[in-house]
Amino acid sequence: MSCGEPHETDCGEVLDHLYEFLDSEMPDLDRDKFKQHFQECSPCLEKYGLEEAVKKLVKRCCGHDDVPTDLRAKVLGRLDLIRSGQAVPDHDVTAAAPAAPQESQGLS
Repeated sequence: MSCGEPHETDCGEVLDHLYEFLDSEMPDLDRDKFKQHFQECSPCLEKYGLEEAVKKLVKRCCGHDDVPTDLRAKVLGRLDLIRSGQAVPDHDVTAAAPAAPQESQGLS
C-alpha cells in the first residue's frame, strides 16, 4: 500500500514493521520516523488505527488467559532460532526425537 506521495520513510517499510511499532519493540529513532510518517500519510495512519483497534479488542477479549508453560517455551525457542538466523523447522522441535538406530554389533 502506498499513498503515492514521497515520504522519508516508505509506506511499505512502515506497514512491514507496524506491529513492532504497536508493541514498542523498535528503537526510539525508528518510532519517531514512523510517527512522522503517520502525520504525513493518511492511508498508513488509517491502517495503524485499524490494527491498534484489533489489538486492543483481542487483548480485552483474550488477554486474561494464562499461556501454558510448554507453549511459551516453544514460542521462545522458535524466536531464538529466528533471531540467530537458523532455519525454523515446520515440526515441533521440542518433542522427543526418535531414537537413533543402533549399529549392529558383530551380526553379519
